[in-house]
Amino acid sequence: MKQSQKKKIEWTQFLSSVPAGDYIFQNIPYEEQIERASGSIKNAEIILIGAGAGASTAAGLMYSGERFTSNFSEFIEKYGSMYMTDMYASGFYPFPTQEAKWGYWSKHSMINRFLPPALPLYKQLYEIIKGKDYFVLTTNVDHQFQKAGFQPERIFATQGDYGNIQCEKGCHPKIYDAEDLFQQMDQARHDCLVPSYMVPKCPVCGGNMTMHLRCDQYFVEDENWHEAANHYYSFLKRMENKEAVLLELGVGFNTPTIIRFPFEKMVRENKKLSLIRLNMNEAFVPESFGNRAIGIDGDMAKAVSDLSGYIMSGGKVGA
Repeated sequence: MKQSQKKKIEWTQFLSSVPAGDYIFQNIPYEEQIERASGSIKNAEIILIGAGAGASTAAGLMYSGERFTSNFSEFIEKYGSMYMTDMYASGFYPFPTQEAKWGYWSKHSMINRFLPPALPLYKQLYEIIKGKDYFVLTTNVDHQFQKAGFQPERIFATQGDYGNIQCEKGCHPKIYDAEDLFQQMDQARHDCLVPSYMVPKCPVCGGNMTMHLRCDQYFVEDENWHEAANHYYSFLKRMENKEAVLLELGVGFNTPTIIRFPFEKMVRENKKLSLIRLNMNEAFVPESFGNRAIGIDGDMAKAVSDLSGYIMSGGKVGA
């Protein structure tokens, strides 16, 4: 098979580590924020969406609390509540065998990637922007944007996907769809373990496989990943001279250099850009952006619903 000769975009050029020094929580009534934000979205020629973990949490994919304890009770009992505190932390548990590791990760993937349908927040978000020239940059790995109808060629999921696996040492630049495997593991799991014959092995080096999640230097950036990076780069070039909105959803300070800080840098350098930041407790925005920034704090699901209702009906908040 002929290898693609298309120039690959260097990922580091998208990153930024320069935070704004003038963060504020805006003292603006919620209804006015929704009205201003919906007006900006309606008038925008182009929209760049940046979504972090807070978006999926707001949508209902919570990694802690009752959703965790009810779905992972056998793991909590087996490995201890001191270590199994939530789905995120549990992923770092030093599972003693490959059977144990895939027992957990197959369950995690089923619960967060394959079983959930497109959730209302994502479907409402798609209805808001589907008529626009848009692109999605996300650190989420749950496939919700694709499920909600966003075009795959307009999505750059930088950190991987719960539905794919790769060589643990990244010995070759290819990832593998694991949906059928995880479904089989989910049926065969016993005492938190999967059968040994189901443990995947790298087809090239024969070593262990792992989830396709960016957690170390072995993360595989395959041809599709680089193609998505190129699409993002082309979108940014297309956005340069247009009235554009950067719509940021649930991006905190776990990996701010991928979305949060670069978005601020773009708005700082381009007066045609505006920023709409939706976030629980971290919706502060640079004061120097003035009217070009809106930071909506609180329930993101309600905010997206209110934006959708306002834009679709042209009415008031909650219409």
